[in-house]
Amino acid sequence: MISSDQKFHTLGEFFRRFGGKLIGNPDTRITRVATLENAGPGSIAFLANERYRHQLQATRAAAVIVGEDASELTGLPRIVCPDPYAYFARVSSLLNPLCPTQAGRQPTAVIDASAVVASDAEVGALVVIGKNTVVGARSRIGAGCVIGRDVVLGEDVVLHPNVTVYDGSVVGSRVILHSGVVIGADGFGYAISDERWLKVPQIGRAVIGDDVEIGANTTVDRGAIEDTVIEEGVKLDNQIQIAHNVRIGAHTAIAACVGIAGSTKIGRYCRIGGMSGITGHLTIADRVEISAHTLITKSIEKPGAYTGVYPFNTNREWRTNAAQLRHLGELAARVRALEQMLKKQNGRKS
Repeated sequence: MISSDQKFHTLGEFFRRFGGKLIGNPDTRITRVATLENAGPGSIAFLANERYRHQLQATRAAAVIVGEDASELTGLPRIVCPDPYAYFARVSSLLNPLCPTQAGRQPTAVIDASAVVASDAEVGALVVIGKNTVVGARSRIGAGCVIGRDVVLGEDVVLHPNVTVYDGSVVGSRVILHSGVVIGADGFGYAISDERWLKVPQIGRAVIGDDVEIGANTTVDRGAIEDTVIEEGVKLDNQIQIAHNVRIGAHTAIAACVGIAGSTKIGRYCRIGGMSGITGHLTIADRVEISAHTLITKSIEKPGAYTGVYPFNTNREWRTNAAQLRHLGELAARVRALEQMLKKQNGRKS
């Protein structure tokens, strides 16, 4: 049962806000989201993957979100829509709003007198804000964050605890930076001279566009000369390395543990799978999808899906196949020699 004082939304409200096709009682009360398997009274679940169809029959959810192909597989109240997962995301956001900013500054925060911090911003304990830095309206700076000098943070920015933003960086509005993110550290720039490394000053900035979210412990290096730029709407997972002078196009999504070397340009609406690597000075076209564990060593000029994963196998079979791969160059040379020999023989016969 749902208690009378528990906050809820109705299925009809979801329909009015987000569209779709409503089947069943529009007054069905929903208090939370859940999986099909673990849903209970007051829950709404969704089906977006065919492998979970069997759970639809057994779910105890109060209502479900399904695609047109599954609309007749259940008698529960339901929303039918083209993309159940995206619809679920909107419903979940409505049911689980972000905590509102609590305007004010903790007494242990250290804010330079020249910094401009919006009066309705929230500044947590042990935060440091440097000279000439600007913090926009309704922004929330978590405990232990360090923001350097000449930094600009837009409106409604959320910095979770222990984020570091180096001098001169620019962060747009509605950006979310999770714990451990470092924006604007020096890029890996060195020149070898007389068997010693000389540091190349990194004088560009790190510029983060609006509506970007960056996961925990991800690093975005500042540019060596020009800026490193993350365009609007980009979503970066945890533990990603973005090197100096990289540019990532709008609304691209990158999964965990990806490494992108310096001066690479990645297009808009790309999707890059986890543990992939992209070498430096490349250009990746718009709407490219790169599978997990793929190494990209040359530019991609056309949209599409690209995969370079070596399939796993038993250790014995993998070693055998790997040994054969080492000799592919020799095999190719032998095949070419045989082709030339056959051409000569066919020439004599004719």
